[in-house]
Amino acid sequence: MTLHLHDTAPDFDQPIAVLKHCHDRIRKQLATLDKLLAHLPEFGADEQARQAAAAVLKYFEKAAHLHHDDEEQDLIPMLRAVAQGEDAATLQALAPVILQDHKDMDALWQDLHEQLSAIAEGQSPVLSASAVQRFSQRYLAHMEREEGTMAPMALRLFSPEQMAQLGKAMQARRGIGPAAPGPAIGQAVADLRKDYGQASLNEDEVMDDPMLQFTQWFEQALKAEVNEPNAMSVATVAANGRPSSRIVLVKQFDERGFTWYTNYDSRKGQELEDNQYAALLFFWSELERQVRIEGRVERTSNEESDRYFRSRPLKSRLSAIASHQSAPISSRAELEQNYEAVARQAGDDPARPGNWGGFRLVPERLEFWQGRRSRFHDRIVYERQEDGSWIRLRLQP
Repeated sequence: MTLHLHDTAPDFDQPIAVLKHCHDRIRKQLATLDKLLAHLPEFGADEQARQAAAAVLKYFEKAAHLHHDDEEQDLIPMLRAVAQGEDAATLQALAPVILQDHKDMDALWQDLHEQLSAIAEGQSPVLSASAVQRFSQRYLAHMEREEGTMAPMALRLFSPEQMAQLGKAMQARRGIGPAAPGPAIGQAVADLRKDYGQASLNEDEVMDDPMLQFTQWFEQALKAEVNEPNAMSVATVAANGRPSSRIVLVKQFDERGFTWYTNYDSRKGQELEDNQYAALLFFWSELERQVRIEGRVERTSNEESDRYFRSRPLKSRLSAIASHQSAPISSRAELEQNYEAVARQAGDDPARPGNWGGFRLVPERLEFWQGRRSRFHDRIVYERQEDGSWIRLRLQP
């Protein structure tokens, strides 16, 4: 049984060609499965059979999943962002089928995985012809759908910049992207720029409730594996009118607002005592999105703060007790001595200190910003009315 499983792949500056190349490799793996079916009854799990089974396992355990992720996390979302009219209708019908195919093929693969693992280890010569047939037929039909519709659509609709973006995402997923060169010495900051173009934001697509819209975007940020999607900037203003900002982690958001926890004696805590209004900012660079939120800040209830404090790891609770946040201290050594003293005295279930707890910003204004080409960005803002309802406006970039 002769195997030809390696060939030269196109460069990632041609991402659609790379996806087609992945399909070609899948077809070769399926052909190997057919050869195994014919080989095993005569020769059993010999060296050739073991190598072939191992090669198929390696491909479908890793490379095939990367290929599916290319489509689910990059290709389909990018097509949805640019498809219009008949293309949008075609994509709306096709995308759920593609995604369901991926799930079904994963399920079918599980039937084969166990058998191929036994063959690769020389423990069994058994390979189900019906399982191979179902798996192969589903994959072949799936690839024909993509090559007949999605690939041509991407070639028609994607700009060179979007093709480059897709290729870089695929490279990064495989950990083979070239290291970005550092800026030349003396390069002017004004020359640093990035053009955006992943998606758009239209009035007829956003939800009536801004909290539901935020939830949708947050879930998309999670799926896209954005780096710390829960990180937000909190900007406060002191009594003397001077602003300050810092990054904190949102711990809850719902119809009541956005909640985070801190030391009430910290700088932000003191500034919120003087001025109860603040602004939040989420920036998800991977999706070219930001959300700006403004509103009044209130403290969470003692029950909420107690419940969250108990949910924290023990060392985090001890740190909260030991640190007088924002107050000066002479050295790191003294800080650690304070921690050790608290750790000796507090036990395994320390109570929440009275100066530590939650803040909740009750939003009065939310702006959703989607980066677009040539700085002609999309901005949709929601403003709360006196009766609690929201009005929605588009702002100029």
